[in-house]
Amino acid sequence: MNRPLRYAMVGGGPGAFIGAVHRMAAALDGSMQLVAGAFSSSAEKSAEAGRDLFLDPDRVYASWKEMIEKEAVRTEDRIDFVSIVTPNFLHHPVAMAALEAGFHVVCDKPMTMTVEESEELCRTVASTGRVFALTHNYTGYPMVKQAKHLVQSGAIGEVRKIVVEYPQGWLSTLLEATGQKQAAWRSDPARAGVSSALGDIGTHCENLVHYVTGLEMEEMFADLGTVVEGRALEDDASILIHYKGGARGILYCSQISAGEENDLTIRVYGSKAGLEWKQENPNYVRVKSSDEPEKVYKRGNGYLHSSAQGATRIPSGHPEGFVEAFANIYLEAGRAMRAVDAGQPISDADHPTAQDGARGIHFIHTALESSNKRSWVDASYSPPE
Repeated sequence: MNRPLRYAMVGGGPGAFIGAVHRMAAALDGSMQLVAGAFSSSAEKSAEAGRDLFLDPDRVYASWKEMIEKEAVRTEDRIDFVSIVTPNFLHHPVAMAALEAGFHVVCDKPMTMTVEESEELCRTVASTGRVFALTHNYTGYPMVKQAKHLVQSGAIGEVRKIVVEYPQGWLSTLLEATGQKQAAWRSDPARAGVSSALGDIGTHCENLVHYVTGLEMEEMFADLGTVVEGRALEDDASILIHYKGGARGILYCSQISAGEENDLTIRVYGSKAGLEWKQENPNYVRVKSSDEPEKVYKRGNGYLHSSAQGATRIPSGHPEGFVEAFANIYLEAGRAMRAVDAGQPISDADHPTAQDGARGIHFIHTALESSNKRSWVDASYSPPE
């Protein structure tokens, strides 16, 4: 395919945050082009977004259903994939419709509202043969890939303990009552689903642990709470986890940790050493042991694993960050799309999949079950292939 991949976006209209991030990420390497979209549930706002993005007005739609229906029958300039950046309740129906129309899909997390929807989506991805990439963007950071290599190569020994946390403070007050768009939909069960803190940021914690260590959960004890009076969904969660193989874990995510911004942090302690990566200072992985000086691995250097080197764009010392990590998800998804469309295998594509999405949805619902029962519950899960 000697051209950029063409895509359409659902969501990401006026007032949205994440849609613009996705568009920047997709454009970063020059291999993808936005050509169509249904950017809002309001036809007027969708048209406004299309004008701002200089799109052909004939390819800016009043609804996502109209967009998929009309784009599916185009010939010469048909889109290759659909990017879904809507509130959670639309992820499943839009993704299903896009896959069944023959399009690849890139979707924001959490993947669906229910476990049943997530498993149906896994099966549809398999039956259609289309590529599905979930934007757990933190797996796109070069030094997360280095951390994964250090764990899986045995450099820190057998994993014994994992501590992962994602504190935010932006919902320390009842912000949704002011009409703030991002707070309003994340706190609304009809649009966000059964969870706020776990669905929005806790799934990033779960996914990051699985990506870096490869470990599967065995059982958990969750304590979920709604701290701010008047809020419909939980805004704080603390979870104890037992992983298969014996490792213990602590997962903490919070939207009411005043003063915190986006301090996603993972620490993995093995029998030889421990490592730490922090999203707010993402270009370094620190490794500590009992009998050696601390080591600091820095992004952009030749001593890193090939996966970390391949995920970087600029020389060491120049910081890379959030948008570039998103771009790595799009880059890998695009590579997989080109391979599928050329009839080639894609076994080495390094992006979160529908199975990762299903694992995240199961994690949310299991944590809710544990918190409601105030007890340990079985957390093991194998998503459909």
